[in-house]
Amino acid sequence: MSDNGVRLVVVDDQAMVRQGFAALLDAQPDLSVVGQASNGAEAVALARRVRPDVVLMDVRMPVMDGLEATRQILDGPAERPPRVLMLTTFDLDDYVYAALRAGASGFLLKDAPMADLVQAVRVVAAGEALLAPSVTRRLIADFARRPATHRARPERLRVLTPRESEVLTLIARGLSNGEIAAALVVAEQTVKTHVGRILAKLDLRDRAQAVVLAYEAGLVEPGN
Repeated sequence: MSDNGVRLVVVDDQAMVRQGFAALLDAQPDLSVVGQASNGAEAVALARRVRPDVVLMDVRMPVMDGLEATRQILDGPAERPPRVLMLTTFDLDDYVYAALRAGASGFLLKDAPMADLVQAVRVVAAGEALLAPSVTRRLIADFARRPATHRARPERLRVLTPRESEVLTLIARGLSNGEIAAALVVAEQTVKTHVGRILAKLDLRDRAQAVVLAYEAGLVEPGN
């Protein structure tokens, strides 16, 4: 993040939507829109050129969709790749899991209030994942539709303490830090410390990746 605040790229094939989001975000004192793109291919080239902190990425676009663009941006040569905030709608359930696997740090509904958009960008820029309970529920439903598999707990999860495993399980169930603190009867700052250690030990970028890992590893099963 630069001294001028969070540097943003806005990607959407609808010019009015893209320009509207860009104008709103650029008007914030701590945010700066450094580029716009109308498709995924343009977004990849632009992100590599201007190196933003956050990319606000639409899912459905011509030439290259947002999922492939996210993969290419995050797999690119940048030493510190940007965080990607996906723009989605309720009818794009099938994209949620794919976007998480691609490395997206969060999701935002296109019809969300403008204040939520600004806050979402700040949350993602700060290194947190933006996984609303509705998105987490859809992710869980996606796993529930998949054939059941009996997977052994992977070696990488064994580095976690019992309490850290408990916290990871609650993260995967969609609980916020405050809700986890209430469930475990501990301070919210203690939960934040646990979350930070979990991400560091498992070499994960954020909570979004933690949710995916927990389900893929069988630490949490849909419906439990």
